[in-house]
Amino acid sequence: MPRIANGAIPSPNIWNAPKVYELENRAVDPEGRANAAMRAIRPWDGATVLDIGCGAGYHLPIFAASAASVTGVEPHGDLVELARRRCAGLPNVKIHAATAQNLPLPDASVDVAVARWAYFFGPGCEPGLRELTRVVRRGGAAFVIDLDATRGAFGRWFQRTVPSYSARAVENFWSRQGWQRDKLDLRMVFQRRADLEDVLRIEFAHDVAEEAIAETPGLELPYPNVLRWRYF
Repeated sequence: MPRIANGAIPSPNIWNAPKVYELENRAVDPEGRANAAMRAIRPWDGATVLDIGCGAGYHLPIFAASAASVTGVEPHGDLVELARRRCAGLPNVKIHAATAQNLPLPDASVDVAVARWAYFFGPGCEPGLRELTRVVRRGGAAFVIDLDATRGAFGRWFQRTVPSYSARAVENFWSRQGWQRDKLDLRMVFQRRADLEDVLRIEFAHDVAEEAIAETPGLELPYPNVLRWRYF
């Protein structure tokens, strides 16, 4: 059994299929629009960066290329090991097995915090937001990137897979918390059709995934996201 930090909320895709999720990470956002949008708000050059829910560490080397230091936090022990192997040659990167609601960092020690597709859906993530308030120093910023379930076929497939999800409740939550919102029009581009189909099968319920595969010709598909952010 994998080691899992106390209080972690299971991820239905990367926890169960990390190799397929790696293919998804490679396919998402070939133009780099998400990073460009964050950099326009708060660059991380020379900064202290925190990646919450870093998974197997796919984005850590990207941050490490220009940040002073990077910390990855991930509750799934097997993914922590993968992230550590990926970043073994990067002296400015550290990875901890921990949760968003119990960050192993000092107060006011982070310039830029990012949670990308890490299930910060809204109601219920208040403990994680309190930790952000604790660890992000004045003048810093935090970003949360997630699927925009109100747009496109991807959003429709997601809402069918998670019928309990309320886009209105999520929007109301973030508005009350004082976060700002920008649309991100991303896409996924695959090298092989089989990889696209495998990714859809880890993202959606079986029947929804098969319909999504039938509806998606070729090697790419739109992936509407939302960037939420606030300054501290």
